[in-house]
Amino acid sequence: MAARKLIARINPSNSALFVCDLQEKFASNIKFFPEIITTSRRLIDAARILSIPTVVTEQYPKGLGHTVPLLKEGLAENTPIFDKTKFSMCIPSTEDVLKNVQNVILVGIEAHVCVLQTTYDLLERGHNVHVVVDAVSSRSHTDRHFAFKQMEQAGAILTTSECAILGLVGGSDHPKFKEVQKLIMTSAPDTGLVPLSKL
Repeated sequence: MAARKLIARINPSNSALFVCDLQEKFASNIKFFPEIITTSRRLIDAARILSIPTVVTEQYPKGLGHTVPLLKEGLAENTPIFDKTKFSMCIPSTEDVLKNVQNVILVGIEAHVCVLQTTYDLLERGHNVHVVVDAVSSRSHTDRHFAFKQMEQAGAILTTSECAILGLVGGSDHPKFKEVQKLIMTSAPDTGLVPLSKL
């Protein structure tokens, strides 16, 4: 009988949120950028409420600007924001956060570049990667959709913002459930996804 694969279940004690390169200069180029920002803010708010470590990166901020203000406003105090030129978020500055983390919840851009390379690096290091598909995008729908296929085939878990947020609290008996529930009382905005089975 084949061994049952372990379920990569997220909870606040074993998870971190990675926010990849959601910078001002991308606003006019990324598909559904305002909706991606809104959805990412939900994850940032949940992480702050649940005291989940959060890491934010900025790709070449000198040329591409800084993290969108709406996201910065939601970050817990002292949340690090790291500059990078490497596509992956797995840079020396983020290594300390990863030491005691089993699961990484990943949002940001672009799906087929920095998010994909981050996913590969995290998987190679033995982390479970939960890619929040309604908080990840690219400049083109084709790149976005096929990046999701590549990430899933590599071993990442494709999830949604609401699924991840509710997974973190685990049930209505969680002491922070009421506070977290407010984040999802309104459904996440449409981010142009189609059923992945049709790709």
